Amino acid sequence: MNDINRSDIRSNAVITAIGSYVPERILTNADLEKLVDTNDEWIVQRTGIKERHIAAVHQFTSHLCFEAVHNMIERYNITVTDIDYIIVATSTPDAVFPSVASQVQSHLGIENCGAVDLQAACAGFTAAIQLANGLLVSGAYRKILVVGAETLSKITDYSDRTTCILFGDGAGAFLMESSDDDRGNVLSMYSKTDGSRGHQLYRSSLASAIGDHAIHTNGMIVQNGREVYRWAVSHVAEGVKQLMERSRLSAADINWFIPHSANMRIIEALCERTGFSLDQTLSSIKLFGNTSAASIPLAIDEAVKAGTIKHDQIMLLYGFGGGLTQSGIIIRWSL
Repeated sequence: MNDINRSDIRSNAVITAIGSYVPERILTNADLEKLVDTNDEWIVQRTGIKERHIAAVHQFTSHLCFEAVHNMIERYNITVTDIDYIIVATSTPDAVFPSVASQVQSHLGIENCGAVDLQAACAGFTAAIQLANGLLVSGAYRKILVVGAETLSKITDYSDRTTCILFGDGAGAFLMESSDDDRGNVLSMYSKTDGSRGHQLYRSSLASAIGDHAIHTNGMIVQNGREVYRWAVSHVAEGVKQLMERSRLSAADINWFIPHSANMRIIEALCERTGFSLDQTLSSIKLFGNTSAASIPLAIDEAVKAGTIKHDQIMLLYGFGGGLTQSGIIIRWSL
């Protein structure tokens, strides 16, 4: 477990642009009724999801990243050829290697640029911001592209009614830069992992076991929903409290709480246990479903486009999921 707060460092890393993208195809609850024994009322009651976006057959995570970055470039009229590091948070890379980040580098034609994929499941985007912030504050880099992107539909078992109702595809991108202004965006960070619970939420690859626990080996998402829910509402709620306490902030000091959009019932439980109201909570769950590493930037960008998030507001972003891992940051919005 680690924590960094303003008393430890002076961050001069700022968010200077944001972009997002979701595929055109929409999978509604009515569509899922044709695949498994479920219905719209049951799905909404238990998850808060109405629809999710699904990548085309030949559309992969790298393609979603490209579109999110182009959306950012067009909206902010910026250049990206001088980016010196790219971090892509994803659990659904096109291939194990080369990385999605290297494909983004190639697509954008950026020279002299480092590139790495970060795999922390639903905590991936917040973990990537933590990493980018550290690299910028250290002075090692000046301009970093951070993308959270997933094509979860490609690893979802659409015969499993407990998981197929949850997942969707999408991508969100932040441009982060070092600045001479000492009022940096990232005010505090917190992370914690409990690998002993990793078998409760996984996607198999080479091994047939996680620790002492045998697992399915079909390469699809497998989740023990009840156990993940219990972990989230207790351990994740405690992590959010720790982040606020070590930052000397309360829920009243924070304008927006933006947890990972796992499902609406978890979000409601977290709000109840951490003191946030639903009115100050942003999510992307209703129209996009659970998009893992993309869920937080999608929620933020929808609010930015709606004019909901204002310059200089304080936001608490908190990702949690496979690992089981959790990662949170408190930021001051600069756009």
